[in-house]
Amino acid sequence: MHPNTPPASTPEPLPPYARMSDAQANAEARRIIADAYRPTPTTPTSFRDTSPLPAYGSAPPVHQDDRRIVPAWAAGTAVAGIGTGAAFVGIGCGIWLACKGFAAVTLTSVLFVTLPIAAVAAVTVAIGSALRGFKTTRTETHHHYSGPVRQETNTITAPAYGLIARNRNELRP
Repeated sequence: MHPNTPPASTPEPLPPYARMSDAQANAEARRIIADAYRPTPTTPTSFRDTSPLPAYGSAPPVHQDDRRIVPAWAAGTAVAGIGTGAAFVGIGCGIWLACKGFAAVTLTSVLFVTLPIAAVAAVTVAIGSALRGFKTTRTETHHHYSGPVRQETNTITAPAYGLIARNRNELRP
């Protein structure tokens, strides 16, 4: 330390129970109350347009592509299956009610009576969906290339043998 520099002064510690004067306490109370009752800034966080929407506009309708997740034949098969099932439930209930009127018939016997009818319907639906699927498999694909074309055919073998298998994928040209 330089001989002409006075030693660093340390602030005196506050007494353990320092009290404010009445003027300081009133000023602090006014500040706290003013902070509590200060209006919050009005920053918009959302907006709602309440103007009425027009019933129709001048823009032409826009074509929307038909992007179905399920193929049409699968949806048709599902609808046919649900319809067939619902029909045969009704027929089965009708037969059960008729048999119940004639004699005390068990549910098992009613099921054995309606089972062949349901089997014929299931086979018919399966044949129909197979024929529809067979008709849609005949698609021709035409590739039109311009410029030099290089066609590669790679075979990837991934043998996995044994209880604990380790895959070693090998690309063979």
